[in-house]
Amino acid sequence: MKRAIAHLRQGDPLLGALIDRVGGYKMDYGEPTFPSLARSIVYQQLNGRAAATIYGRFENACGEGGVVPERVLRIRAARMRSVGLSAQKASYIRDLARRTRDGELDFAALPGMTDAEVIECLTAVKGIGEWTAHMFLMFALRRPDVLPTGDFGIRNAMRLLYSLPEMPKPAEMQKIATPWRPWASVACWYLWRSLDTP
Repeated sequence: MKRAIAHLRQGDPLLGALIDRVGGYKMDYGEPTFPSLARSIVYQQLNGRAAATIYGRFENACGEGGVVPERVLRIRAARMRSVGLSAQKASYIRDLARRTRDGELDFAALPGMTDAEVIECLTAVKGIGEWTAHMFLMFALRRPDVLPTGDFGIRNAMRLLYSLPEMPKPAEMQKIATPWRPWASVACWYLWRSLDTP
């Protein structure tokens, strides 16, 4: 990680100053598994605390076997709603479970795919868009060079750090991130931290 930090400092002085302010890099990684992706769906458009509560209830509803496709598909829609999942999110998680059970989505194959292939594979699942695929690439597959252009936090942090008059659009974000390559994921972690660091 020292190499990544050194590269970011050298290529982008403003980001270098942010790195000094935030301190050590500590990305919390998950595993590239079915539960990780199901969790990502639960967390879509919710604040962290509410999402964690709902996911905890959902885990309990799955029972002793945990969050696995077979268990998820046995839970009735009404039960899924009772743990706090919207009907839409419940249908997304069920679609993910069906595709995984039927072998359409093979989690064991994802680490061997390119970023673009992973995005194409995951976004075929109902309710999984590019943002969720980007989060999975960063936090589960630990890919070092992901720029989630649809992430509100990253857009807002860029606006603040680079004193932009408005939220940057994807093309402008790509341009700003050019000096970060191939360590955009690391830069993004610092941008997220900047929003909760005085």
